[in-house]
Amino acid sequence: MGAHQKFNGLSPMLIKTMPGLASPHKIIVTGATSIIGYFLLSRLVAAGHEVHAISRDGGKYVGTTSNQLIWHEADISRAGQFPLIHAEALIHLAPLWLLPPLLPVLALQRIKRVIGFGSTSLFSKADSADAGERQIACRLAEAEEAIRRLCDASETNWTVLRPTLVYDCARDKNITRIAGFIRRYGFFPLLGKAAGLRQPVHADDLAESCLMALELPATFNKAYNVSGGETLSYRQMVEKIFTSLGKPARFLTVPPWMFRGAINVMAVISDKQGTTLEMATRMNVDLCFDHTEATLDFGFTPRPFTPHWNDG
Repeated sequence: MGAHQKFNGLSPMLIKTMPGLASPHKIIVTGATSIIGYFLLSRLVAAGHEVHAISRDGGKYVGTTSNQLIWHEADISRAGQFPLIHAEALIHLAPLWLLPPLLPVLALQRIKRVIGFGSTSLFSKADSADAGERQIACRLAEAEEAIRRLCDASETNWTVLRPTLVYDCARDKNITRIAGFIRRYGFFPLLGKAAGLRQPVHADDLAESCLMALELPATFNKAYNVSGGETLSYRQMVEKIFTSLGKPARFLTVPPWMFRGAINVMAVISDKQGTTLEMATRMNVDLCFDHTEATLDFGFTPRPFTPHWNDG
């Protein structure tokens, strides 16, 4: 099924308890066709909001436009293309560094509430041996600083959410890719003990966090780490994926001294040409981030890692 078909209507998942907002709002969502957007649009509509979804592919979804969900086609990397929408808030799901150039436009439109998604890569990739990863961390840091500065100047209330490993067992590029490899080959390669700790966070929990934080003053002008509800080693995470697929866990363990050659093999057999030595090494690095502040400020309570697959 093509990506645009998944948006013909709203997420079929049952909507969990919806935080009560003071009143329905007109809300803009940029990066609306993203993994989080798939769940967020449903939640916003269910809460009674008028949602303006913006995407470069927005024209594909015009046929699904309703009184509550209106699609706009625009390239947000060009601030001049941003549509004029008299909204109360914007939720930014596209790369965080695309948000600062939009903030002057939002200020002119008198939009005074902004929620954006960054990443804990801000911390985990800052000292990476890979130059590309360091650049990502730098762009995230610069974006957060620009958001603080520009929003403070325009008196706009901002919140940045930094998720860990995002998944939904359908559209993500992490858990779903591992599952695809297991389905195809019946095993999964691990480098060393693969003991690095992970906290996979479901995209729907992140969508819910947007509504929980939207009108809560305690969240204004703050950045939060939003990690998953379970901490487990990389190996345990993959074992759970095997179990969810109804398959016995079979691993090909590669010793550290064979890392570089193994990376080349993994890149070929998994069609993942972007695989790097640094990415593989992280199988043995803890990537854990405390979300206590998010729980205290807006009730963030993510689910444990229990992958489910819809193969129908």
